[in-house]
Amino acid sequence: MIEPNAPQDAGAVADHYDELDLIYRRVWGEHVHHGLWTTGRETPAEAVEALVDTVGERLRLQPGQACVDIGCGYGGTARRLAATRGVRVSGVTLSAEQVRHAATQPAPDVEIRQRDWLDSGLPGASADAAWAIESSEHMVDKPAFFAEAHRVLAPGGRFVVCAWLAETGAGGWKVRHLLEPICREGRLPSMGTREEYAALAEDAGFEIAGYEDVSQRVARTWTVCARRLARALVVDRETRRIALAARNRIFALSFPRLILAYRTGAMRYGIFTLVKPEPAEQD
Repeated sequence: MIEPNAPQDAGAVADHYDELDLIYRRVWGEHVHHGLWTTGRETPAEAVEALVDTVGERLRLQPGQACVDIGCGYGGTARRLAATRGVRVSGVTLSAEQVRHAATQPAPDVEIRQRDWLDSGLPGASADAAWAIESSEHMVDKPAFFAEAHRVLAPGGRFVVCAWLAETGAGGWKVRHLLEPICREGRLPSMGTREEYAALAEDAGFEIAGYEDVSQRVARTWTVCARRLARALVVDRETRRIALAARNRIFALSFPRLILAYRTGAMRYGIFTLVKPEPAEQD
């Protein structure tokens, strides 16, 4: 695992998203995650929804299923999958501001709560499916992240994890100048490799049903966001005020690092599809 020089915890993650709330909404919109391009002609909004729809497909969602959105942000993914797949979604986030904004856009069968996933309070075996889109990186205890998902899912339940991953074997300047600063500036307690995530998932009791590296299809996200942020800093006084005064303004430095990390292969973006096995039949 790549770990930042300055340790990060859940409080730092919540503070990051609360303080930069307005900037996140103006730069990212309702979905605080990458877009997924297939043809290259998609708009950023279409690409973002394509990633959500890809998650829904891998989960094999069916109407009426109970689902959990781990690190749900403003609830955009939960609302889309509830509307398009007919599922019920319980979303959890550390950010009070994200919960507040989500409450301004209520949707049938969607509940957004402020809660630490590592202490979710959800009953065991209560969910048919779960997903974590770019939230596992913020988990202080990654083994506990997978273990809690395994506990909450019913047997046969599916779990999709979309994750920022470190290049296997990355070292030297890639760690010093890209991966470690990205963790520190983005409030990531650690960033794992594909192999480390797979081992953690299996240790928690999951079977790995699939994995796809979509790094090249999501990398455009950061040039889009960099342009949006630059434009907002020029034309929007409130964005400029927050960016100059915020304790977490250092995150802006990660934009060029992330662009370079994808271009050099130092960082990968992987989609894991996991399944909680059914209990073995007794003779």
